[in-house]
Amino acid sequence: MSKILNKRLLIVWSILTLLTLAYVWMDEAVDQNGTLKASAVVTVSAIAIALIKVRIIFREFMEVRHAPVWLCRLTDCWVMLVAACLFGSYFIGSAVST
Repeated sequence: MSKILNKRLLIVWSILTLLTLAYVWMDEAVDQNGTLKASAVVTVSAIAIALIKVRIIFREFMEVRHAPVWLCRLTDCWVMLVAACLFGSYFIGSAVST
């Protein structure tokens, strides 16, 4: 059982690392002429990657996948609420600033 658990955690850790590297790659891709330019695609992608990572951490490292169903749903709702707040504030802020 311990070997299976270690393999699962290694896979999860690898996925989290790949998601982080994907964000770093996207961030470098928008660097033009030595200046950083804000991009809606990069910002939305960064928020989405962060939310995916939060859900994986909830499930795997906080052991929510073995918790009662109501707790699993509650953590999923929390991630959705944070997503709505972050995306909403970003897009409303973008609309107001222009």
